[in-house]
Amino acid sequence: MSGIAKAWRVLRAWLNRHRIQLVLALRVTVAAVLALAVAQLVKLPLPLWAVLTAVIVTQMSVGKSLKATVDYLLGTIGGAVYGGAVAVLVPHANELALLAVLALAVAPLALVAATNPGLTVAPITAIIVLLVPTITHATPMASAIDRVLEVAVGGITGFVVSFFLLPSRAHRQAIDVAARTLDHMARALRALIAGLSEGLDTEALHRLQDGIGDSLVRLGVISVEAEHERVARIAAGPQTGPLLRTLLRLRHDLVMIGRAAEVPLPEPIGVRLRQPVDHAASTVAEHLRACGSALRARRGPPPLDAVEAALDAYDAEMAALRSEGLTRALTAEAAERVFALGFALEQMRRNLADLERCVTEWATEASAGARTPSAAAAG
Repeated sequence: MSGIAKAWRVLRAWLNRHRIQLVLALRVTVAAVLALAVAQLVKLPLPLWAVLTAVIVTQMSVGKSLKATVDYLLGTIGGAVYGGAVAVLVPHANELALLAVLALAVAPLALVAATNPGLTVAPITAIIVLLVPTITHATPMASAIDRVLEVAVGGITGFVVSFFLLPSRAHRQAIDVAARTLDHMARALRALIAGLSEGLDTEALHRLQDGIGDSLVRLGVISVEAEHERVARIAAGPQTGPLLRTLLRLRHDLVMIGRAAEVPLPEPIGVRLRQPVDHAASTVAEHLRACGSALRARRGPPPLDAVEAALDAYDAEMAALRSEGLTRALTAEAAERVFALGFALEQMRRNLADLERCVTEWATEASAGARTPSAAAAG
């Protein structure tokens, strides 16, 4: 029994780690099967395109599925209209003429797709509209209409499945990624501050910053999907832009701290600053984690009092060092790092205030959303 229990724990842990991927696989499978069933029901000539479209537009989040569906439909309609017009208006009775017509149909749409990646399906659709009649002996106009119908069936099916079957909102994903980014920043800050007394390996510094950068890139992508959901009123919530910009500024603060921490601070400055800097770093790191937890729970942010007190203590110690004249004995390079550290911490104070406003906005929006159903029921 112990072996079975252990295997079940391992399996459950694996399922939890890959829950999002498993849900996506389920949605893609259902979308493909349902698209084929609908295509057969309405007797589409080539159900293949409906199934492929359903698979393509079924994405990780509802917002991404919406954008993929709209882009795919617009690209298909544009490609079908232009490709059908070229096929009807330009004679191509022999192979040489067909090559010329194919170039005429593809070239402008390829340029459009190159400037607007969301319309990459347009030249593909034009090729299908132009060449399928040579195989099926259908008219170009019928081929264009069939192509639009097939993509419409697949696109709508894929979006409906994404919307109703275990839907994943980009707004919810944005919160999760932002919270993980804050946790990562908290760990990085502790490691960077340790470098002020022990020095920091350049490779370790780059690894820390790259991890945060990857999270912010992902958050930027998800933010675009979340805005699609907001515009379409699929999901309610504040704009993700302010939160993303605040996290980017906090990352810049960490970059400056990292540059100051590449080598230990010189004595006696390093000894005097060690305790206030360590205290400020641990307090800020704990605050970042608490803000991440508040985002996940959609509750108000933790108070900034402890952070303000820790940064004020650092400022007071720096003022004492300057009044004693210790900073005048520093080399230009050391002085630059000491003052860069102070500037980074002051900027972090301001950016943490912005983070507080962002977390408050998300919590306020969640409270408003929770009150709306009850208010409607009361009415």
